[in-house]
Amino acid sequence: MIVRALADEELEHVDARLPLHRLEQSGGLYLVAWEAGEPVGHAHLALTDPPELQDVYVLPAHRRRGVATALTRAAEQEAASRSFDRLTLSVDVENDAAQALYRRCGYRERGGPVRHRGSTLLRGEPFAFDVLLVYLVKPLGSPPGA
Repeated sequence: MIVRALADEELEHVDARLPLHRLEQSGGLYLVAWEAGEPVGHAHLALTDPPELQDVYVLPAHRRRGVATALTRAAEQEAASRSFDRLTLSVDVENDAAQALYRRCGYRERGGPVRHRGSTLLRGEPFAFDVLLVYLVKPLGSPPGA
């Protein structure tokens, strides 16, 4: 498996296979996991301060094979290469598998769950949300589980 930043010339190919929900969001980049020349997962890295890992998605047939871990590690490396000292993310309180993955990768809670309600545009379409999120953070340069 190879993980690399999404190149402009790959956009149409990847977008046809994976839901790239944050294409219109400026100030970030998609990291894409590839197997046998095909995209199997992605993660969006918002280059805010601190940066935030968003929109991690792995095709169902490729889950539980280390793809999300590889995408998370690649996002950490990208953020560190840009001199950030930590990476943040949020995850639905009901998504136990994702929470377990991020904890194994060394992320820790940075406050109690927070409810978010509202609407936004995803790919130009309105999207309503009402979610309870746990916020996690990892100091970059720290080993998993630290």
